[in-house]
Amino acid sequence: MGLESQTLAFPGIIQHWIDSLDLPYRVINAGLSGETSAAGNERIDWLLNEKIDIFVLELGANDGLRGIPTEETQKNLQGIIDKVTTKYPDCKLVLTGMMIPPSMGGDYGKAFSAIFPALAQKNNMVYVPFLLEGVAGESALNQQDGIHPTAEGHKILAENVWQELKPLL
Repeated sequence: MGLESQTLAFPGIIQHWIDSLDLPYRVINAGLSGETSAAGNERIDWLLNEKIDIFVLELGANDGLRGIPTEETQKNLQGIIDKVTTKYPDCKLVLTGMMIPPSMGGDYGKAFSAIFPALAQKNNMVYVPFLLEGVAGESALNQQDGIHPTAEGHKILAENVWQELKPLL
């Protein structure tokens, strides 16, 4: 079951912080639960109809949980980055790192985790090393599925992103 309100998800929390600082930004939460990088790459164009000053890319975890080849995930994420930078060359970019559970296998897990710092470096992106830092594996901060954060968990995710995002604002 998803969060009852988008304001409880970390993008909504970040919007609240932006508003409290009276900054002229509007957060657009374009995430879809269960979405893969391929699906995100397919539907990114609709988002690009809006002027984007800062783009936070938080996608790929579902690829890892499904065992999608890491080369495919990296290619899809690079495709999204390319589309954003082509349309908005002055857009500032932020990438959140992802990890997967050890049950997916050590070699796959290492290859998967390596995608994100490599993309951040290649594309000169601000990098959040692990979006779920402080939340992953903490049962009290995750919903019953053990994967999706609770409202309290989303506050921590927001802090993780905010540390890197705030200086860009």
